[in-house]
Amino acid sequence: MIKKVILLAVFLIVTVGIFRSVKIPKKEGPVIDLIPTKNISTAPSSTDTPLPLISIIFNNLDTPWSVVFLPDNKIVTTERNGKVKLDGNLIATLDKSKEIGEGGLLGATIHPNFSDNHFIYFYYTYQGNDSKTLNRVVRMKLENSNLTNEKIIVDAIPGAPNHNGGRIKFGPDKNLYITTGDAQEPSQAQDTNKLGGKILRVNDEGKPVSDNPFGNLVYSYGHRNPQGLAWDDKGQLYATEHGRSGILSGLDELNKIEKGKNYGWPIIEGDKTQANMERAVINSGPTSTWAPGGLAFYKGSFYFGGLRGQALYKVMIVNDKPELTEYFKNDFGRIRDVVLGPDNMLYITTSNQDGRGFPKPEDDKVIRINPAKL
Repeated sequence: MIKKVILLAVFLIVTVGIFRSVKIPKKEGPVIDLIPTKNISTAPSSTDTPLPLISIIFNNLDTPWSVVFLPDNKIVTTERNGKVKLDGNLIATLDKSKEIGEGGLLGATIHPNFSDNHFIYFYYTYQGNDSKTLNRVVRMKLENSNLTNEKIIVDAIPGAPNHNGGRIKFGPDKNLYITTGDAQEPSQAQDTNKLGGKILRVNDEGKPVSDNPFGNLVYSYGHRNPQGLAWDDKGQLYATEHGRSGILSGLDELNKIEKGKNYGWPIIEGDKTQANMERAVINSGPTSTWAPGGLAFYKGSFYFGGLRGQALYKVMIVNDKPELTEYFKNDFGRIRDVVLGPDNMLYITTSNQDGRGFPKPEDDKVIRINPAKL
């Protein structure tokens, strides 16, 4: 009996020693924190645990185009195939929306008085008469996870397989700003009587704002394919814009947008100048391509996504000179939207399922970025 006890004790000592000698390897790389959206709230207090650099909020999406926060911090995402999701759950499919090339269900935004009227706006591509590709902005009512009462706000925006614009946002003046592409017809960007290749400004019913410069919906013109809108802390509007494509791709832009100004496409691009036409604040140059998407402003800097550039870009303007920094180059693939959340975090969407990327496991995603840790 004593022998058995001694043998058992020896066995336990040896076993514990073996396990204590085993080293578990540590994984390298960024911290990924998969969290439910219900934990998203206002900016963390000093007593909260600091948020990691990267958090995956949603995954397994199909080409998400727009991220919108509701007053209760729930998140609406649009997918180019017409699906609208609330906190990652499908709540509607906009059947009139048609995914045609780069077109489909694109931008979304909520009314400044959403808490009272529950209005949400969408920009989508559709097939008009004679199979003509067009875009429109519609307004719907979002209540109890249901979308109802679709109303056309702006219709018959020129469309094509490529260059549909599609970003919509309400500005500090509570008017709705809409980016439209040249719909593969560059000359119409210079025609202030056409809606293609413009930034439009309308009231919440889709009517021209009284002091619009041309007596119609047009706010600025000479744009190729703008896809990002943001206002700085002084209320000044800026926009990202796709430059030329194909073999000679490059010359993507960040522009300071002013009422009635001509941004040059297709007459000037890059660093070229001409009287009564505006140069970009910064462009990507003739040999580099950003293919910029959504735009956000935070603490003196602009952040935007790069599709072909496959990076998150930051532009800080110091003494009227722009300074460009890139993050996460090739880490997430194609990046489309960038928005500032109510928690002062950046939220980005990947666009690897759009036919031009190389999807990674669980793509596409909505990812939260802590700008304090960049």
